[in-house]
Amino acid sequence: MGTAIGQEASAADISIVLGPGVNIKRSLLFGRNFEYFSEDPYLSGTLAASYIHGVQSQGVGTSIKHFTVNNQEYKRMSVDAVVDERTLREIYLASFEYAIKEGKPWTVMAAYNKVNGEFCSENSRLLTEILREEWKYEGAVVSDWGAVHERDRGLAAGLDLEMPSSNGIGSNKIMEAVQSGRMNEDVLDQAVERILTLVFKAVESRKKPRAVDLEAQHLLAKEIARECMVLLKNEDDILPLKNEDSIDVIGAFAQKPRYQGGGSSHILPTKLDNIYEEMLKTAGTKANIQYAAGYSLDQDVVDEELIQEAVKAAKEARVAVIFAGLPERYESEGFDR
Repeated sequence: MGTAIGQEASAADISIVLGPGVNIKRSLLFGRNFEYFSEDPYLSGTLAASYIHGVQSQGVGTSIKHFTVNNQEYKRMSVDAVVDERTLREIYLASFEYAIKEGKPWTVMAAYNKVNGEFCSENSRLLTEILREEWKYEGAVVSDWGAVHERDRGLAAGLDLEMPSSNGIGSNKIMEAVQSGRMNEDVLDQAVERILTLVFKAVESRKKPRAVDLEAQHLLAKEIARECMVLLKNEDDILPLKNEDSIDVIGAFAQKPRYQGGGSSHILPTKLDNIYEEMLKTAGTKANIQYAAGYSLDQDVVDEELIQEAVKAAKEARVAVIFAGLPERYESEGFDR
């Protein structure tokens, strides 16, 4: 998957992919769970390292995020995550540590929130003592978008690049700090060197533009999706379904698949399959396959008429296949459930 993303990014002349996200899943209500790997730091770290290797093998950098303890969207810009040392090390930092040491991402993205009283973008213990001195990280540290409060304090703490530009406000704070003697000019020089190293690396690593086989990428995406699925039970060997069955497909998601949440990770797919059409193709003329929506994706209300239609269709079929879940507006960057 990482290699495929790297190929598409390269073809689109993108130098750095803003991922992977390795924040730990700590609550079922967290709005960005769909973006992250796991509630287990070892699994998150190992998957992230492989993802980083794949993307960067194509001459495209990564930005591992959101460093760190960014585990809720509610008040994410101001919340203070108070964490004891052991929990911080064994859960929250662990998912980053392995991925950074093994994957060597080009950039690390500092999170919005505070950790133990200090904003991540101004937290010298996280950005310098742990990340650079302990873990020996040599790449650039960038902020999440709009996460910088005091640019000069962030720079002193180890934040190299403010995103996006503050139209000179942050730069003026740095110049004033250097000119007044509050900041050693060597700190600024070091950040400039890291940023220039990143720029040169992006240019030097860029591969010649080449067309991406979107059909092959689509088939790969299907393979990855299949390998990610988990079958919890197969009671009475109900699966696989038989081609000669009478099947009722229930749920609007069967025709309008739920393949992502909302926010900055939002993508426009080049191609999208839906399971109802795929079932029709696979079964051919042998199976009698009917469809009932069961619910509306456009309105957040219980529609009794749609429910009764689905119940009637299910009673008439030998097998009912139900596609249920939460619509996109329930899971998104910017808010929790």
